[in-house]
Amino acid sequence: MLNQISFGVLTLDLDARRVWRESVELKLRAQAFHALRVLIEKRGQYVDYDQLIHEAWRGNVVSRHTVNTTIGAVRKALGEYGSWISYWPKLGYRLQVPGSDDLIRTAWHCWDRRTREGLENALSYFQRVASQDSMEHRAFEGIAHCYLMLALYGMLPPREVHPGFEEALARAVALKGWTPELRSMRAHDLHMFEHKFEDAEAEYLRSLRDKPSAQTYVRLALLHSSMGRLEDALMATTKARKSDPLWPTIAATEVFIDLCRGDFEAAIVSAKNGLELHPYLHLGRTYYAQALEYAGRVEEALTQYRLTRVIAPDITWVRALEARCLARSGRLQEAEDLAEEMVATHLTEYVDAYYVALLLDALGHRDDAIAELERAVEENSATLYMLDVDPKLEPLRADRRFQPLRNKMFGLELPDSVHSA
Repeated sequence: MLNQISFGVLTLDLDARRVWRESVELKLRAQAFHALRVLIEKRGQYVDYDQLIHEAWRGNVVSRHTVNTTIGAVRKALGEYGSWISYWPKLGYRLQVPGSDDLIRTAWHCWDRRTREGLENALSYFQRVASQDSMEHRAFEGIAHCYLMLALYGMLPPREVHPGFEEALARAVALKGWTPELRSMRAHDLHMFEHKFEDAEAEYLRSLRDKPSAQTYVRLALLHSSMGRLEDALMATTKARKSDPLWPTIAATEVFIDLCRGDFEAAIVSAKNGLELHPYLHLGRTYYAQALEYAGRVEEALTQYRLTRVIAPDITWVRALEARCLARSGRLQEAEDLAEEMVATHLTEYVDAYYVALLLDALGHRDDAIAELERAVEENSATLYMLDVDPKLEPLRADRRFQPLRNKMFGLELPDSVHSA
């Protein structure tokens, strides 16, 4: 609850003006409580005398000696945790849990690996910070990012992690308000999981008006791609590159757009350029494999699929793409063997049904493929945003059972006819 603040071992009840340290209530005078409240609300920041007097004493004129005496009383009440409050001449007082900034930095470092292990480690670090400080918006923003990416990359079932994403996002917004970053994340959710494309675009554009960023332009490009607006998508990636030419997923997004356009040679060039900068980004290498496959360079494609599995062994759907490539090139027994491995994997790990459907259809099991696509809809697969443009899905789009599934998923969010590669 927002009328109760947790910060490390401290808990403040703002309504009752009571403070607990590890479940033991501290006896603080009213003025000491207000001074502690200000320091916690400004945690990590130096608060000078004028600001402390303005906020804790409500502007009443008091001496610096009074302020120092009051802070001294707070430190004494905190006992061994009194050292959390530091003072620096000309800057003022600051309250900070030791190591919280380090945990945040470590969490984002793990997140940048974009593997399941990295994301789960990042989530653990962010949650540790949140447990120490219930008012630390950066922790909740990080938690939301982790849950979103675990679902988007098909590492965990979307329906399992989505509630955690929504809860963390709501908490971050309650603490910080709708920042451009949080608005961009909400738009990404509207696109990928709620399939409210027009609402998502409005949120992206509002975020970009407030703060242009490569990440948001890339997300906007994916939205435009899934709507069949491929030229708009390319324009968005161009803006992303101007904003931050080294953003990891720009090239992968350009490859996806080229694949949707059917320009496989351009996709290969884009993929190579991206991998020169980010050789361990599984998404870019997977799209490179798909571009090679559609260009008829099957052996090279299989090599890239296998490299991706080495780089990111916890992304189960890459195996389905490799098996599909084998099936499409006539190596049915090898494909069947991999398919059997995937069935065994599905007993203990999440496997995105969208990719299983693609594999089964390549093996000639159309009815089973449609059943898996139905499962993908029920599980709200993160890949369904590509339904209208993914070239891999072209054979299934011709099946009479596809359109009802599509309508069930999208309703009126997409027109009946958009560009298909």
